[in-house]
Amino acid sequence: MNRYETVFILTPVLSEEQAKEAVKVYEDFVKKNGGKLKHNEFWGLKKLAYQIQKKSTGFYSLMEYEAPGDLIQKLEVEFKRDERIMRFLTVKMEKHHIAFAEKTRAAAKA
Repeated sequence: MNRYETVFILTPVLSEEQAKEAVKVYEDFVKKNGGKLKHNEFWGLKKLAYQIQKKSTGFYSLMEYEAPGDLIQKLEVEFKRDERIMRFLTVKMEKHHIAFAEKTRAAAKA
């Protein structure tokens, strides 16, 4: 199993509660398809660097998880089908990336 990090942006038309429900849907999707969530962060409503679909803000969310490689394609198909998702990016984490992410989270807690 590989470790992945996915950041996605939800449309600002949603309420914060609806955005969190949408994030929960994707967390459950990862778990149902053989993945294991390691970390997740809901960053809330942020200003975009440039407009996407004529919107200048969006709800950002980050998920870090272990999953088999075929899950990524399934997850991205779900993102593309969902009108609430404006953009997404999935990155495979290498050992240095994992170590840096864990070190940064530990420093933030301290």
